[in-house]
Amino acid sequence: MADASPTGPTTSGEVVELRVHGVSGAGADQVLDRPYVHQVAGDRSGGFYRPRPGYPDSTGMDGVTLEAYRWSDLPSGTAVRTLSLVFLLPFMLCNVALWMRPASSAAKPVIVAVCRVLALTLTMLYVLSIVGVALDLIAWRCMGNPTCLAERSWLSWLGGRPVGLRLGVLALLPAAAIGFLWWLGGRPGHSYDAFHTGSPQAESVHSLSGVGQWDGAPLVGRLRSVHVAAAFATLDGSLLAARASANASWVMVVLLVACGAVLLACLVLLTLVQVIDRPGPVPWVDAVTRGLRTIAFGLTILVIVDTIISPAPWPRSGALPAYGATVAWLFVSQTVLVGLLGVVVIRARSGARRGSPRPARLRALGAPVFVTIAAGLAVAFSAELVYRMADVLDRHGVPAERLGYAPPLAYKWAIFGFFLAVVTALLVGGVVTVLTHRSRWRAARAIVAADFPHAPPEAADRLRRVEQAVARARFTERFEPLTVVYAGLAAFGLSTSLLGLLQLHPADVLQEYVGVPVNAVNFFLGTGSYAIALLVLGLVIGGIFAYRTAGFRRYVGVLWDLGTFWPRAAHPFAPPCYAERAVPELAKRISYLVEQGQTVLLTGHSQGSVLLAATVLQLPPRITDRVALLTYGSPLCRLYSRLFPAYADDAALREIGERVGWRWINLWRDTDPIGGWIFAGHRPGDTETLTGPAATVDRRLTDPEDVVAPPSDSVPPPILGHWPCESQEAFALAVRDLMARLRADRPATG
Repeated sequence: MADASPTGPTTSGEVVELRVHGVSGAGADQVLDRPYVHQVAGDRSGGFYRPRPGYPDSTGMDGVTLEAYRWSDLPSGTAVRTLSLVFLLPFMLCNVALWMRPASSAAKPVIVAVCRVLALTLTMLYVLSIVGVALDLIAWRCMGNPTCLAERSWLSWLGGRPVGLRLGVLALLPAAAIGFLWWLGGRPGHSYDAFHTGSPQAESVHSLSGVGQWDGAPLVGRLRSVHVAAAFATLDGSLLAARASANASWVMVVLLVACGAVLLACLVLLTLVQVIDRPGPVPWVDAVTRGLRTIAFGLTILVIVDTIISPAPWPRSGALPAYGATVAWLFVSQTVLVGLLGVVVIRARSGARRGSPRPARLRALGAPVFVTIAAGLAVAFSAELVYRMADVLDRHGVPAERLGYAPPLAYKWAIFGFFLAVVTALLVGGVVTVLTHRSRWRAARAIVAADFPHAPPEAADRLRRVEQAVARARFTERFEPLTVVYAGLAAFGLSTSLLGLLQLHPADVLQEYVGVPVNAVNFFLGTGSYAIALLVLGLVIGGIFAYRTAGFRRYVGVLWDLGTFWPRAAHPFAPPCYAERAVPELAKRISYLVEQGQTVLLTGHSQGSVLLAATVLQLPPRITDRVALLTYGSPLCRLYSRLFPAYADDAALREIGERVGWRWINLWRDTDPIGGWIFAGHRPGDTETLTGPAATVDRRLTDPEDVVAPPSDSVPPPILGHWPCESQEAFALAVRDLMARLRADRPATG
C-alpha cells in the first residue's frame, strides 16, 4: 500500500530524477542510496519510492527530487522464478523466438505461424512425457507385472485389475497435469489487470513502442484454449491409438475422428495469424477457441469412460501400443518445422540485408536458433523424466530393457543427440575461447594502455586484472556463433528420431556404420541422461543462488528478464510479461509528474533502460518535451538490436533520441559484459565517423577509475563492470548536463 504522503510536487517547475533499476533486484533504498524511503505510488510488486522527508539528504544534487521505480518483483518472486526457470524455460525460449524475427514484414505471418505450431508441439510433448510415465511405464507395464508391484503399495492397489481400468484411472494423472498448466497459464496476474488498455491501438512505426500498449489477455486466452484443447486431444489420441492397434470398433473410430478433428482445428487456428491476433475481445473468435477447448475436455471424459468400460480385449505387447511411434513422429514434425522456419528466416534476412548499410552477420537468426534450443530442451527434459521413472521401476540394478521398461527408441535418440550437442558445443566453445584469446587480450591491452598510460610498475598486477575483465567482457559477442552451432546440433539430434521409427537402436547403428562399440554408446546414453538430470538440478540451484550471489544474479537475471520482457505471443504457458504493467505504469507516472509542472530526468540501468526506451516511445510530444534520458549499462544495442532486429533497430533508437530532443546520455564501460554503447564507442584512438546529435549520446567510462589506491584509501578503486554508477562523478556530471538542457529548453517547450 502506498504511503499516505502526497505524491504530487512541492514546487512547480522542479526536476524529478526517476531511477529505474536493472536486473539486480535492488531495494528502493539501494537505488536511491538513501536509508529511509517511503512508497508514494504503486504496490508491493511495482512501486515508486522517494526519500522520506525530514531526514538528511532527502533530495539529490542541486535540490533534485529523487524517485525510484522498483519492478523486480513483477517477473515473479524468488521461489516461483526458480521453478519457472526449470519447467517453463522451453516455453519461454519458444516465446522469445517469435520476437526475434527479421525486419521483413512480408515473412512475419509465416514466422509467427510456424513458431506457434512449434510451441503447440512443446505442449503436446509435455503431455506425452506424462503419458509415458503414467500410462506406459506404470499402468501398462508395471501394474501387470507382479515382480514390479512387489513391495510397492503405492502401485499394488490397481495391480491385477483389467487393463482398461488401469489406463482409465492413471489417465487422470496427465489430465491433472494439463489442468495444472491450464491453471498456471490462466492466473490473472491481479497486479497487471489495472494496466490493460481496454482498446486496441494501432501499431507504431517501431514495434518496440507497442510493448505494454496492447492488452495481451485476449491473445493469451485464445492461445491457452487452443493449447489446452490440443493437450487433451493428445491424451485422447494416446489411449485410442493403443486400443485401435488391436480392436477398432465404430465407437473408437468416431472418437478417433473427433480427436483428429480437434488437433486439426488447433493447427488451423494457429496458422490463421490475423484471426488469432485480433486486438481486444472478438466474440466469435473467443467463442470458437473456448468451444474447441470444451469439446476436447468433453471428448477426454468420453475416451476415459470408454477405456474403462469397453469389454474389447487389449493387445498384448511389451509397451503401450503406438506410444513410441507417436513420440517419434512428434520429434520428426518438430524437425520439419524447425527446418521450415530456418528457410523462411534466412530468405527474409537476405531480403532485409539488401537494404542494410552494414552486414547483418548472424543477426536475425535468433528465431530458428532459439526455437531449436527450446525444442531440444523440452525433448531432453521429457526423455529424462521417462528414463528416471524407468530407473525407479528397475529392480536390483537389472537393466530396464531386460525387465521390459525400456523407454521408446525416440527418447534414446533424443538423449544421445542432446549429449552429442552439449559435448560438441563445449568443445567448440573451448576452441573459440582459445582461438580468440590472443585477439581479445590484444584489444584489452590496447584499451587499458590508453586508459592508464602512466600507471606505475607496482600496478602491473592490477592492470592485468583490468585486462582480464575487458577480455572477458568482449566474449559476449562470441556467444552468437556458439548458439548457432548448438542449435544446429540440437536440430540434428531431433532429426535422428526418424531412426527410432525404423526401430533402430543407437548402439546398433553407431557400431555398424561408425564403429563405436555398443558399450561405449550405452555409456554415452547413460552419461547423457545424467547430464540432463544435472542440468535440471543446476537450473534449480542456479535459480536459488542467483538471488544470493550478486555477480551470478546479473547473468541469470538478464537472461530471465530479457525473456519475460516480451508478451506471450507464441506459448501461453510461458512466464507472464512484466512489461505489460511496467511500461504503462511508468508512462502514467511520468505523464502525471509533467502535467503537475515538473520536468523529469529518467535514469535507467541495464534492463531498466529498456523499459524506459519502450516508455519514451509511447509518451506524447507534450510530455517528452520535458523529459531527458540517462542510461547506463544498457543492453539496447549490444543485445536487443542483435537479437530483436525488427523491434530495436537503429531507427527505433534514433526515434528515442528524437522524442526527448536528444537530451540523452548513455554511460558504458569496456568491462561490462552486458551493456555497451548505443551509437558510438568513443574509445581513445578510435576514428568515429558518426555525426549529428547521435554522436553526442555515448560517453565511455574508464573502469576502474584508477589502478592505484588514492591517498585517502588503502586499496585501488574496484572494477565495476555491469554495476550501477550512481555514486560516480561521471554520473553526477551527466545528471547536471541533462538538468541544464532541461532548464534551457523549458521556455521553448513550456
